[in-house]
Amino acid sequence: MISLKQFKYFVEIVEAGSYSRAAEKLYIAQSALSRQIKELEDELQTQLLTRDSRHIELTPAGQLFFERSKRILDDIDHTVVQARQVGLGAQGLIRLQHSSSVILTPALTGALSRLLTEFPGATLEISMAPSEDQTMDIEEGRADIGLIRMPTLRKYPHIQVRELATERLVVAVSQHSPLAALDNIELADLHDEAFISIPHKSRGGLSYLVANLCLDQGFFPKQARVLSRKSSQLSLIEANLGIAIVPECMRLMAPAGVRFIPLSGGGLLTKVGLASRRQAEPLVSAFADALVRELNPAS
Repeated sequence: MISLKQFKYFVEIVEAGSYSRAAEKLYIAQSALSRQIKELEDELQTQLLTRDSRHIELTPAGQLFFERSKRILDDIDHTVVQARQVGLGAQGLIRLQHSSSVILTPALTGALSRLLTEFPGATLEISMAPSEDQTMDIEEGRADIGLIRMPTLRKYPHIQVRELATERLVVAVSQHSPLAALDNIELADLHDEAFISIPHKSRGGLSYLVANLCLDQGFFPKQARVLSRKSSQLSLIEANLGIAIVPECMRLMAPAGVRFIPLSGGGLLTKVGLASRRQAEPLVSAFADALVRELNPAS
């Protein structure tokens, strides 16, 4: 039978990149580590790793086993944390994710603070993840609530998404860009500019929305030579490596060398949504409903 120890050892070897480094981190002999993986492969009746004296490589079966093992270990860690919280008298842990373009503004953190007072038995674990990944994580039980940038492409039968807020889109440019001197700009006038962020083939979110807005104006965003997700792209924009169309809230985290130019015309808006399971645990469901009321009283 496969043991939890073997799961942990296998993941550690893959992440460390070698048996020797993994053995050092685990404080066990390399021979013992090799023996555990050999027993694991024998139990599975398939090879997971190919290795020589310098490096290891995953077989296709090994890649699948690694990804699933990571999920299993993450779920166990969350279960341990939740059990500890219950043992300390708390009602439960709520795992909340947010997109890199849905930043923790004072309005959002203020709402969370008020809700933690309203739900004294709840503990929040906050992490960042792409909008598309959040809905999958919630569907598969790795997260409870997601603050996403709409739209997402993949739909899941157990997930509901409720609108929280609408924000204006603006153009982020370097202070050294000729665009920085403008008071506003037409979206169509950006057809020759290089965009730091373009859509991922399997993700929705902000870049997908922006690309569709550009297509409505007769062009697809020209790709910059450096691409980045929202959390780091403002630094690249400051270095004048490209531009991006972002929510106005990104002003709050922008470096000094970034300028934000309003877009002319109406309808250039982006929506933030709250994703959660339709039949969530009572604490999660109540917290999600309360967060929607806090941030979108009209809903």
